[in-house]
Amino acid sequence: MANLVYKRVSTDQQSTARQDLVLDEAGIEDPVVFEEDPGTSSRLHPLQRPKFHELLTYARPGDTVHISEMFRLVRGNQHILDVLDVLHRDRLALRIHDGAFSAMDLTARHPRTGELLSTVKFMVQTLAAAGELQRDLQRELTYDGLRAAEAKGSKGGRRPAVAAETTGAVRTAYLEGRSIAALARDHGVSRGAIRTAVADLLPEHPAADPDAPAPELPVTLDMPGKVADFLRAVDLEPVERAALDQGTTVRRGQGVPAVPAQRKARREYENRVSTLAPIGP
Repeated sequence: MANLVYKRVSTDQQSTARQDLVLDEAGIEDPVVFEEDPGTSSRLHPLQRPKFHELLTYARPGDTVHISEMFRLVRGNQHILDVLDVLHRDRLALRIHDGAFSAMDLTARHPRTGELLSTVKFMVQTLAAAGELQRDLQRELTYDGLRAAEAKGSKGGRRPAVAAETTGAVRTAYLEGRSIAALARDHGVSRGAIRTAVADLLPEHPAADPDAPAPELPVTLDMPGKVADFLRAVDLEPVERAALDQGTTVRRGQGVPAVPAQRKARREYENRVSTLAPIGP
């Protein structure tokens, strides 16, 4: 008896990460995965989708079809009933691991007529109708929001990329210490567009040529304010003065915030030091 896993996302901007998590937690043994190409519409009848059709062709009586939630497979009432009829015809079990349908036995049928139990059919139709209502309301609210934004002069879609004629100026300004956020405001584009324009200059970007020198980036000085002020007042070598002038002084408490684990480790360290510290007479 095989375990057949079916996965689908509605757009090519989505991923199956949530579905993977639910299915992994289910502990399915030796799963055979059938995943639709990204962007396979939910409006397309499940029996007409390439990968689900392939799953039904592969399946044998007694196999179990696993999905993370019902709406990954079907949407409308008739789609659900059609799929349940096909699964019953091919003697396949259906296991839903998340959502309202996960608590129901959708394969329950009348022992004499073989038809889907009326109570199961009623619940399936009710929950499917609720799902359709939620999706339609979301579509209507999205449309109304776009209309309201257009009335205020806002245009939908992505903000424009950095123009070719200004790319050089953006890269030069970034190397001189200008922040990505500031450059985005200056040029009226998104931060992502700026990052794309300076992608090979970002600190985390690996050098394309290992022998090529790394680009010179602004120096960040993380030190108490009084020390920084003192250094600016004393005589320094030209190289030291240039580094100090090009850098940014980060005052105490204004640097990159520590993650919770770091803060917890610091508190534990301070408590341990306080406990072990000798008590004065």
